[in-house]
Amino acid sequence: MTGAVVITRPLAQALPLAARVSALGRQVELLPLLEIEALPEPAALLAALARLCAPQPGYKMVAFVSPNAIDAAFAHIKQWPAGVRLAVLGEGSRAALAAHGVTPETVDIVSPADSAHSDSEHLLQTLDLAALQGQPVLIVRGESGRELMADGLRAAGAVVDVVPAYRRSVPTLTPQLAATLRRLLSQQNDWIITSSEALRGLCALLAQLDADYPDAAQQNPVVLMQQQHLIIPHARIAETANNLGFSRLTLTGSGDERLLAALQSRL
Repeated sequence: MTGAVVITRPLAQALPLAARVSALGRQVELLPLLEIEALPEPAALLAALARLCAPQPGYKMVAFVSPNAIDAAFAHIKQWPAGVRLAVLGEGSRAALAAHGVTPETVDIVSPADSAHSDSEHLLQTLDLAALQGQPVLIVRGESGRELMADGLRAAGAVVDVVPAYRRSVPTLTPQLAATLRRLLSQQNDWIITSSEALRGLCALLAQLDADYPDAAQQNPVVLMQQQHLIIPHARIAETANNLGFSRLTLTGSGDERLLAALQSRL
C-alpha cells in the first residue's frame, strides 16, 4: 500500500472523515470535487420554510436529501415545529441535525432501516407510505437531483413540494488545482468517492487538464486516474465508475465506519 487517502467530499463533510483517516496513520489529501453555494435567490425555500414553521405546520413530513440541505434550511429555522416528522438518508444527515439541536429524543427521525444502504430507494421502503396518503410532504435538496423520492411519495398519494436549498458545482481548474491533480496522479492513492456527480466532474477536470495544462512527461490524466483505487459507498456510484472506465473499486456500503474499515484492511 502506498500513497495517500484522497477525500473528495465537499469540504464541510470532508473534515470529520479526514480526522478519522489521519487517526489510522494514513496521509490525507482533501480534494473537494463539489463546491456548495447558497442560492442567490432562495425564495422557494423561504416560502416553504415559512409554511413549515407556521403556527399550524403546513407539512406532515420533511425529507432532507443531504447534510448540505439541512445546513441550508436550518440557517432559516429557529425551532423545529412540533409534530413534524423528519426523513433523512444516513448518518451524515443525522449528525447535521444533531448539530442544529434536533435529535431522536425530541423529533421523530426516519432513515433507511439498513444503514449500509443510505439512499432514496431504501428510505422509501422504510417509510409508512400509506400514512402519508393525502398528506403534505416537503423535500429539501440541491438545485438539481434525482426525482426518485418525490416520484415515490407522489405515487403513494402524498402531496409533495420539492424546493432547492443550495447549488453544487465542480471547481474551476486553476493552475493550483492543476498542479494538485498532477501530483496526486503521480502515485497510487486510495480515492474516497461518495458522489457520481463528483466523479463525472473529476473526469471532466482531467480532460481539461490535458488540454489546458499539458505535461509531456506524464501520461494522459484520465488514463492515470482510471488506474487509481476507488473506495465507493454505493452500487450506483460503482456503476458510474465502471461506465467511466474504472475497474479498481472497493464497494463498502454507506457510512463512514464502512469506509474506514475498507481503508484499515489496506494497511
